[in-house]
Order: sequence, then structure tokens, then C-alpha cells
Amino acid sequence: MAAKAAMKPVVCEEVSQRSLLIKAPDFQQATYKLSGPILVIHRFSAKLKEQMRIKMETGKAASSRRDRPAKDSNVTFNEARYRSKEGWDGFHAAALRNGMISACRLIGYKMTLAKMSIFVEQDGVDALEPQIPLIRIYGQAVRQDDMARVETGQPYVTIRPAYHNWHAFARIRWDADQFTLADVTNLLSRVGMQVGIGEGRPDSKNSAGMGWGTFTIAKKPEVAA
Repeated sequence: MAAKAAMKPVVCEEVSQRSLLIKAPDFQQATYKLSGPILVIHRFSAKLKEQMRIKMETGKAASSRRDRPAKDSNVTFNEARYRSKEGWDGFHAAALRNGMISACRLIGYKMTLAKMSIFVEQDGVDALEPQIPLIRIYGQAVRQDDMARVETGQPYVTIRPAYHNWHAFARIRWDADQFTLADVTNLLSRVGMQVGIGEGRPDSKNSAGMGWGTFTIAKKPEVAA
């Protein structure tokens, strides 16, 4: 019987050409005037940060609670403010951006996409910590003393700056492939009505809020050319 001829593998060469089209980023920007009844700010104390740093590096607390020195309450009030190098008061720009990302939960939009698609431009930076971007507050800082409780339930007086009948100008920049101008405007409106910024806001992680930090869009946004 004749030997069977060795079978050669059949090689099927399939040539496919695929074209990838990645659009260039298309960002738009608009300026909104925000206006609210009361905004309460409470920055983390620089002194407490220093005490935490010392404890981390040495393993010991910076000072004993029993020997806590007396402190001028007006100093506490001023330490709770964000102030720019130019001297004006502001709030952390990230507060507004975080509020817009949080508001996406109300409309079923993915917060992870919003993180990459919407940004808030700063008006300046904090004089003590220049890594903190600020939005300027137009309004007078007044001292506000409130009763609060620490995690153990012990009551104490918290001293913070409050701004009554304040306003600010927020420059919002967004990915036009994700949002339209109307989307951003409505999202920002939800932040003002349902999320808020600063202390005692409706979306506070520690409480149901105190009715502070809400705002409205005072006029039609100015779209950058």
C-alpha cells in the first residue's frame, strides 16, 4: 500500500485592518454666580496637624490634655478660615467639585465618569497651604459659636466663620462629550438645593445637615469663548 502523503497544515491568512479614532478632548467652560443665605467654613487646624505629625514621628502626643493651654477664641475663629495670599476669604474649590460628583447619584450618572469630566477652576490659593485651591467668597466672615459633641459624646463649643448672604463666582470646566451646558447648569443647581457645601450641608457625612451651605444660581452662566 502506498504511503499516505503527509498532509500540510493549511494556513489561513486573514488580513484585517482596524482604524481607531480617538477624539481630541473637547472642554467647555462657563462662569456661574452662586448666591446663598449662610455658608459655614471649618478648616482643619494647623496646630492639630502639627500635633498629629509629632505623635506620628515620636510615638508620643505633643502635649497632655490636662495641661492644655488657654487659647484665645478669636484665634480659633481665624484659624478656621481659608484666606488667600491677597487677603480675601474663600472656600475649598474641591468642595464644589465633590458636590457635583455626589449629585450624580441623584440622576443615575456614573460618579466615576464625572470625576474625569468636570472640574472647578480656582480663584487663588490658601496663604498658609498653597496646595489648597480656593474660590473667593464675597461676604463678611462673622464668628459663629455652636454646641457640638465629640465622638465620645462630650459636649464642646465649636467656633467657626459664617458668611451670611454670600455669593461667589464659580468657573466650571467640563468634557463636552459627556455634558452639555444645560447638564452642568442643572447639576450645579442640584448641588445648591440638595447637596450643599461647607459645614452643616444637607449631604453631610455626619448628620442630616443644618440647612447651611445651600445656594442658587443667581444669573445666567457666562460661557467662555
